[in-house]
This record gives sequence, structure tokens and C-alpha cells, in this order.
Amino acid sequence: MKEINWGIIGCGDVAEVKSGPAFQKVANSNLLMVMRRNEAKAKDFAERHNVPFWTSNADDILSNSKIHAVYIATPPSSHLMYTLQALKAGKHVYLEKPMALNSHEAADICQALDNSTGKLTMAHYRRKLPAFLKVKELLENNSIGEVLHVDLQVLQSKKELFISDKKDNWRVQPEISGGGYFYDLAPHHIDLMLHFFGSIDKLYGITTPTKINNKVNKIVNGIIAFENGIQFRGLWQFNAAEINQKDECIIYGTNGCIKFSFFGTKVHLISKTDEKVFEFNNPKHVQEPMIEETVNYFLGNNKNPCSAEEGLLVIDILERLTRR
Repeated sequence: MKEINWGIIGCGDVAEVKSGPAFQKVANSNLLMVMRRNEAKAKDFAERHNVPFWTSNADDILSNSKIHAVYIATPPSSHLMYTLQALKAGKHVYLEKPMALNSHEAADICQALDNSTGKLTMAHYRRKLPAFLKVKELLENNSIGEVLHVDLQVLQSKKELFISDKKDNWRVQPEISGGGYFYDLAPHHIDLMLHFFGSIDKLYGITTPTKINNKVNKIVNGIIAFENGIQFRGLWQFNAAEINQKDECIIYGTNGCIKFSFFGTKVHLISKTDEKVFEFNNPKHVQEPMIEETVNYFLGNNKNPCSAEEGLLVIDILERLTRR
């Protein structure tokens, strides 16, 4: 196989700019068909993005022999179903986060993968964005000496996030999302911590649920001890006052610290002898670097940029931090 032909299941908001067009721009990659349950919206997406075929039935993609790989960008409640069907059909899968509704479903995906000719990559795309590549480089070069601990604070405004809690926002419906905004945003944060610091030893979490649904948390406070001795403290708050909004991660070492934002493009390095700010430009389609790595992995040209086992570990940590 010299190129990968793709189908997208779930061509909604995420696929519109972040990912969808990248499947046509990456070398040796073609987007042949998109699917959305709303037929008119599927057709509209295909026409605007010059995709040859569209459908409202996922089976049309899964049964198409010309399609080698599937990007599953639906809400988490259907990740298991579509992924199992794709792997059974021998197709490769690029799977949105979180991997599934829970760790049991994620484990089922891993087991199915072992029994399939298909490959699977998790869409933890921040791993390949320039700012986070720089953070990893600084850590590997011991730019702040021995890493001691990490402090992460993500405080988001309740005005912005909870305006549509009751009905039309699937992210605060645990039966669809897995567990509210924490399950939507924290996979990016947790995955990068694992990517930077390796395996964990133990963890502990404290939560404050919303009044609307006790399975949706407005505050999560988590402590993680990594096997290498690094300690992590994370605070996620989804009912903050606008004036208190924050998105900041600080990695402290024996010789300084590294500061960055998960939605930003700057990395601050503060050491005993120097202070530097590295600024980057993200690609227009932020998932493009990860999709490029994924295509090359599916073609057998490089290793998996983010495995199913890593996706399972992330969702297992989410559950353990929010367990009551």
C-alpha cells in the first residue's frame, strides 16, 4: 500500500477545521467519503471540502473496499461500536479522545485490535504541535535540571461552559460524553503528562459535582505520583468567574521552570542563568502533524504516534481521579 484512502464517521465541528481538511493535504492521503447522520449536513461538508462521496450511513464507509482507514470523530458513546466494526472490517482507525465512555469499553477496543489486521492511533494531536515538541525537547535536554513537580491549573468560566447544560450540550451528558467537560478537556492534559513523564505510581482525586448531574464535575483536583518520582498536581474548574480564568502548566526543576498553556503557542523557560520565550505558529489544521504521523504509521514507515494502550491509560486515569 502506497497511500491511505480515508472515510470520516462524524464530520461535525471537530472535523470542520481541526482535522478534516488535513486528510486531503497530508502526503499519500486521500479523503474519499464522509458520514453524518444528518444527510443535508453530510452533503454540505462534502461539497464545501471537495470530498467525492458522502453518506448518512456509516456502513457505507465500513463496507467500502476502497477505504483503508476511518477517522472516528463522533461523541464517545459511539466510539466502541464504530471502532469494533472498523477493526472487524480490517480497517485502520484514527480515534478521537476520549477513547470510549469508560475503561471497560477502551479495554474491549484494545482486545479487538489484537485480533484485527487493522491499526489504531489515538488523536492526542497536541503531542505533535510545535510548542509541546519544544517542551519535550527542553525536558530531554535537562534545561531546568531534574524535574521535581508539575502544577496545572485549568479554570474555565461557567458563563462560557454551562450555558447549555440542560439539553443540547452532549459534553455534559455522561451517557454520551463519559463525564462532562473534564472528560472532554483533561485527556489532552493527562496524555501530555504521560508523554513527558512516563508511567504513574499512584494517584488521588477529589471532585465537586454539578447540581444538575452528580456524574458531571465542576471541580476536579488530582494528585499523581509518577514512577520516576515526579509529582503532579492538577486543578480543573468549570465554574470559575471570568476574571479567574486560567490555562497554565508549570514544570518545576532543580534549576528553573517551564511554563506553557495548552491552548497557547508560547513556551517560557526560566533558569538560573537565563529567561527565554519560544513562540510558535500552529498549523491551520491543528491535527495535521498527527495525521501525517498516523498515515506514515499505517503505511508501515514509522512507529505509532499514540497507541490504543496509551488511550486506555488516559481514560483509566480520568476514572480514578473522579471515582467517589
